[in-house]
Amino acid sequence: MDVRKLLYWISTPVRVLWEFHKGFQLYYLQGIKWEEEELENIFALILFGDYIGLPHPPTDLTYRLLPYVVRELYVMQEKSTKDISLKTGWIGV
Repeated sequence: MDVRKLLYWISTPVRVLWEFHKGFQLYYLQGIKWEEEELENIFALILFGDYIGLPHPPTDLTYRLLPYVVRELYVMQEKSTKDISLKTGWIGV
């Protein structure tokens, strides 16, 4: 038997497991990114919930946390200027 064929058959399970690992890694990274986006939305909702009638944290705390949500404010502004679609919902955010 040729040495190349032997090495190919020996390395096949390792390659299969490596591809399997990469697939799971991609799947879980997508889940983590989605979770991060949802946590950012919840964070913004807590800070700016008074706009829709939710109780909010003290104003001093909100002002101290404001630098951490500047990007979220830009995203909210961008979404509010878009047309209504299934993704933006009926309230436009």
